[in-house]
Formats: sequence, C-alpha cells, structure tokens
Amino acid sequence: MTSLFRPSIDAMTGYVPGEQPKPGTPIIKLNTNENPYPPSPEAIAVLRTLDSEWLRRYPDPYANEFRQAISDVLDVPRDWIIVGNGSDELLNVVIRACADPGDKVVYPMPTYVLYRTLSQMQPAMAVEIPYGDDFSLPIEDLVEANGAVTFIATPNSPSGHTVAIADLRQLASRLSGVLVIDEAYVDFAEETALPLVREFENVIIIRTLSKGYSLAGLRLGFGIANPALLSGLFKVKDSYNIDAIACLVGAAAMRDQAYKNHCIERIKASRATLALELKKLNFHLWDSQTNFFLVRPPQSNAEPIYLALKERGILVRYFKQPGLDDKLRITVGTDAQNQTLVEALVSLV
Repeated sequence: MTSLFRPSIDAMTGYVPGEQPKPGTPIIKLNTNENPYPPSPEAIAVLRTLDSEWLRRYPDPYANEFRQAISDVLDVPRDWIIVGNGSDELLNVVIRACADPGDKVVYPMPTYVLYRTLSQMQPAMAVEIPYGDDFSLPIEDLVEANGAVTFIATPNSPSGHTVAIADLRQLASRLSGVLVIDEAYVDFAEETALPLVREFENVIIIRTLSKGYSLAGLRLGFGIANPALLSGLFKVKDSYNIDAIACLVGAAAMRDQAYKNHCIERIKASRATLALELKKLNFHLWDSQTNFFLVRPPQSNAEPIYLALKERGILVRYFKQPGLDDKLRITVGTDAQNQTLVEALVSLV
C-alpha cells in the first residue's frame, strides 16, 4: 500500500518519551526529571474553587492572567511573553515560524533529542554539532552551520551542565538566525540568560513549569523575547493553546515563589547528598545544575543496571544511542527515594 504520509514523516522515528506508569503504581520514578514535591498549595486551591463557567467558555487566547504573573515575577513586560502548552509546543512553534522546509536547525549534541524530531517534522535539516569532551560550546561550528534556528539548552539535558552567558552572548551576536535558549532547568541553576533578550532581537528564552513548579501534568511553558520576534510566533500558535484551568493554576503557582524556592532548595540539598553516595560507589558523575545527574557506572554497564533497577521498582533513564549507551540519567528524588536507589545500586555494582 502506498504511504499516506509525507516522505519526511515516513523517514523519521519519532520522539520516545520516558516511561510513564499509571498514577498510584508502587514505583520510584527517577526517569523523567519531575519534581518530587507537590505543586504550590495556592495552585491546588485554585483547582478546588473553579467555577464550571471556566469550562463552558473558550479560554483567553493570550492567557493574560498567566502572562501577567510571569511579568510580575520576572520583571519583563507582558508583551514580551508568549505561553505554550508546555515548552515543547513553543519549540515547535519557533521552527514552524522561522525555518522553511530544507532550512538548517542547528544544536550541539548530546542534548534534548526532541529538537531533531521537530526539525524532521517541518521538514528542516537537523544539523548536530558535537560538544567538546568537556561540554564546551562549539561556537565556531555553530556559527559556521548558519542555522535558521539554533537551539542551546542550558542547563543541558542529559549532561546537566550550563553554558556560560559570555558564550551565549558571543553566539547571539554572530548568528543571523534565531537563537533559542532552552532554560527548562534554570530553576535549579545559578544564573539565567534572560538579560540577553534585551540585548538581541534574535534571542528567545523558553521555560517550563514542569520542573521547578511541579506542574508537568498540566503542560505549561512560556517564552520571552522582543515583541518583534514574538509577533511571528503568535501567528503560528494555536488560537486557544492554553486552557482556562491551566492559565489560572499556572498564574497561582508562578506567584507563589516562596513555596517554589523552598522546594528547589530541598532538591539542591538532596542533589549534593546523592552525589556523594554515588561517588562512594565509584560512579562517574558530570557536574549538574539541574535536578538530575548523568552518571557512568564503574563497569560502564548502564543497560543491565537500568533493567535491574526496573525489576526492583526503580525507574531511571537509559539512552540506547552512541555516546550515551554507557551512561544513565538519574532524577534527584526525595531523600527517602534516593536512599532506596543507593541501597539497590550497592547490590548491583
């Protein structure tokens, strides 16, 4: 039978998300970098007091309640903000708006492999530039590639490292296309590239509420850029891409910075403790400014350990691809979850 799909869709493999067991399944889930703590009590309170009228009517197409909360917290004008159904939607919107079929979409590897999938869907030409052995940013190669869109995740997944603001500034100044700085994990890091959006009209910062705000199930993200850049993205995004409930809950979570910061500090403390325990077991760890670690087991036997942990009811992330197939990515859980993980690893290494 003749394929019904475009050749580019037939040729691609599609993004494979981490395993998602049903809620309530007795498992320690350390594979998709969710926050181990509940969302803000203020956000939960909004859910409990919603009137049915919010369900009956179409939502605000610009999600202004949520945008205003972001504006107030981050001190950026509301018209510099666009919101998405998760940050992944905004990554897609940027490619659809800025890269014609056949244009280059450039990013260093290893990184978030959804960039490749979204490029292939366009179809744009995905150009993957290897990071240096020390995860130094290959600025010259990225500039030479001359992408219509260039993605830089900082902090990066799966490595956990950050890119220096000076390197991002140099890259932005030399690129003719759009530079997307993906700050999905910035809540766990020491600095942000946010000031660059005021310096460069071709820079957009994209963030999510899935990690720092414990709202992965709600699907909320946002981008910050000069209004001239956002004008094209607003043309491309779906009219009602943020539902009314997500808008209100997201605004409440964003305004409750005290609770979010408290949870982040707990995760950072647990991150430090887990790092010490893994090093005692002779795991190699890459420095991380996220809520996860990229680790290499002492015998480089990542896949057998991944499978053995799964049998014990502990999920971590294994990437069966060159350069990562001897490594695991482990989310920082609660102290109790981390201790159970360490005890299991003691018997496996």
